[in-house]
Amino acid sequence: MGIYDRDYFRTSSRGGFGAFAMWSVTTWLIVINIAVFVIDSLLRRAARQDFVWSPGDVDPLIVWKAMMGPLQRWGYFSQDTAIHHLQLWRFITFQFLHASPSHLLWNMLGLFFFGPILEGHFGPRRYLAFYLSCGVAGAMFYLGLGALRLLDADPTTPLVGASAGIVGVLIGAARFAPNMQVWLWFFPIRLRVLAIIYLGWAVLVIISGDPGTNAGGEAAHLGGGLWGLVLVMNQHWLNFVEPRPRMRLAGTGRRRRVQRHQKDWSKDFNR
Repeated sequence: MGIYDRDYFRTSSRGGFGAFAMWSVTTWLIVINIAVFVIDSLLRRAARQDFVWSPGDVDPLIVWKAMMGPLQRWGYFSQDTAIHHLQLWRFITFQFLHASPSHLLWNMLGLFFFGPILEGHFGPRRYLAFYLSCGVAGAMFYLGLGALRLLDADPTTPLVGASAGIVGVLIGAARFAPNMQVWLWFFPIRLRVLAIIYLGWAVLVIISGDPGTNAGGEAAHLGGGLWGLVLVMNQHWLNFVEPRPRMRLAGTGRRRRVQRHQKDWSKDFNR
């Protein structure tokens, strides 16, 4: 069988590597993330938030908060806002906010390439639940490491980005298509190896404790990835978002449940 005959290179309703179906859940997630970033940037410019500072005179965290748009200020995640002030919506909203165009670009590329694999396997409802719960798990893991003093993070430090959910998607895609080849810079590697490298890097950054690294962000990435691994090993946990199977009258007069059968696509991905 040629490589282009494999399922993850075909364009189909059940998805595959780079199989970008119009108005799928993956499409909507990308559109919403881009729209939120553009709208927030326009609102920030309309408000003419001019903040002048001298390097070394002002805490960079204060500068970042001052330069945020209104949507970022309303939706970013931090221990202070989400826990101390019980603004629980931030567990979801921070996943649709990004700090810069490059931050947005790399996250959306990851979602574009790997999201269709999981959406094709899980279906739209379970895939969306998987994605959002990985983002929530990333925030929870970030809080947990801080509580255990394994992460030196200010409770007011903002956390934004879809990365935690996307790392979960990467781990899930590596579970269903571990031998699929992707490019890491100029080198082709298997998707399973890429997932291991990504999680390993996150662990190293957290352990190093270097203040110049994004240890808080890597903690969220690690949490999202680990929760994604747990979910692909316990896929039935996502069944709560599926509508109940319909009932129909059988020939015997008793009601029989019409079950939805889902094929295990992992065999196709791993051929």
